[in-house]
Amino acid sequence: MMMNTTLEQLRGLRLHGMACGLQEQMAAGGTHSLSFEERLALLVERELHQRDDKRRERLLKEARLKYPQAAIEDLDGRPGRGVDRRAVMSLALGDWIDAGHSVLITGPTGAGKSWLACALAQYACRRGHTAVYQRVPRLGEELRIRHGNGTFGKWLLQLAKTDVLLLDDWGMAALDSQTRADLLEIIDDRAASRATIITSQLSIEHWHAWVGDATIADAILDRLMQRHHRFTLTGESLRQQENVNKKEKTNTPS
Repeated sequence: MMMNTTLEQLRGLRLHGMACGLQEQMAAGGTHSLSFEERLALLVERELHQRDDKRRERLLKEARLKYPQAAIEDLDGRPGRGVDRRAVMSLALGDWIDAGHSVLITGPTGAGKSWLACALAQYACRRGHTAVYQRVPRLGEELRIRHGNGTFGKWLLQLAKTDVLLLDDWGMAALDSQTRADLLEIIDDRAASRATIITSQLSIEHWHAWVGDATIADAILDRLMQRHHRFTLTGESLRQQENVNKKEKTNTPS
């Protein structure tokens, strides 16, 4: 009876990990041989692990990644794709986020740029970092809405505090003057302090022309290129290959 009361009190204090751990200890006869200090340490550790798991789940949900299930462990490093698996793993396990580096991923459509970018951002969330996904072609519309309802300044501050910003499909749509200026503000807030991932079909050499305004383009590229890692993906479209595989399975006699 007393133990049931203790469990309810732990749940009332939102110590759900400790409550689960205590129930497991009660069910497992082997733990009774442990000292009080050892059992308490196990309960505290269980609570910490559960809170870490919930934090990771929340970070992934708030990131709103295009491919939330993308994981660097599943990276396709076959020859011909232009992906050095060791280089990607070295980057993911390194200090690029804390150091505020940029990761620039280019390549043809369907090459897996967005997937790789989401895998890096997903791993960042698993390590306890905040992340935000934005498609650049839709960014202009969102910025206009935020300017109109007066939330742009607050949003800009929140974005500046985000550990990893993923800008997907960079260079796909023309920039108007307001979006161009806002993009500079976003990049400037992050320069050398917050990590930024960019995916683009355009090679980096064409980014200056895409931005349009020479002065702003110089400023944006200068900030992005200060400390950056570059991946250039190659090969046939993975989407087309996936469609071919589906057709082959459909046409295979059972």
